[in-house]
Amino acid sequence: MSTVTDSLLSIVVPLYNEEDNVVLLTEKINESLEGYNYQIVYVDDFSTDKTRIKVKEMDDKRVHLIELKKNYGQSLALAAGIDYAEGEYIITMDGDLQNDPSDIPNMLEYAITEEYDVVTGIRQKRKDSLAKKIPSKIANFLVRRVTKLDIKDNGCALKVFTKDIAKSLNLYGEMHRFITLLAHLEGAQIKQVPVKHHARHAGVSKYGLERVFKVVADMMLLLFIRKYFQRPIHLFGIFGVLLVILGILINVYLLIVKLGFGQDIGTRPLLIFGMMFIVGGIQLFTIGIVMELLIRTYYESQQKRPYRIKKISIGDGKAA
Repeated sequence: MSTVTDSLLSIVVPLYNEEDNVVLLTEKINESLEGYNYQIVYVDDFSTDKTRIKVKEMDDKRVHLIELKKNYGQSLALAAGIDYAEGEYIITMDGDLQNDPSDIPNMLEYAITEEYDVVTGIRQKRKDSLAKKIPSKIANFLVRRVTKLDIKDNGCALKVFTKDIAKSLNLYGEMHRFITLLAHLEGAQIKQVPVKHHARHAGVSKYGLERVFKVVADMMLLLFIRKYFQRPIHLFGIFGVLLVILGILINVYLLIVKLGFGQDIGTRPLLIFGMMFIVGGIQLFTIGIVMELLIRTYYESQQKRPYRIKKISIGDGKAA
């Protein structure tokens, strides 16, 4: 089987209660990447079933298992795997067998021959329930409208990254949904390609309609990060100054009414609004200054990873 690169590949797969899928997934990855130099990095997000045992029983020296100390969620599990990965190209995918590893060589070819930083899949003929499809469509629509980045399927976990881009991503919370957008913000050149999609082989889906609300909340945060993360004073300061100016104008008007026309202004709600605008504006401006200092501290301090690893094993479980 011909290969498009001799470089080391890292396939990063977060796992949570996938004991019935992980062995077959490993077989499919090995079959699809025959002839390639690769490592499989499984990140067990504190599974409550026999996922860890199944991984170690395979005794495959290409399989690296990272065991997290507690359940951190998919984003941090993915971050742990990417931080550990040694490959020049880092491939991410889900552990439920809905992504097809046979798509990886084609995606790699785009990344290597056409020098894309990220190659992301567009799931064809999705085999998901409406409870997953509807939130996914809403999320994709929101991303396109808010960010103007035309990514057709942000929810597809099957992606190929260059090492530099993958390791520059700062995943936390539930930002794995917007990993392509985060890569775009890092200056990545992105290619979208159609990929196969299968029904879940075993286990239970972890997604539901509540995902829509999480998407909206994360989207608001990303919008702030995209425009104002490095200079929050530009957002809070501008609104603060506008409120102060509005409050001053209201109070000047009331002063004219009081001194020029002798009217009583003490009981007017407008006086309260004027004072509230001034105080609120000062508070917003102060928040902007404080956040500016926090951002400077963030960039100047050493980064500490928001997850803790219990154990790292290779093959049959011998500590790495």
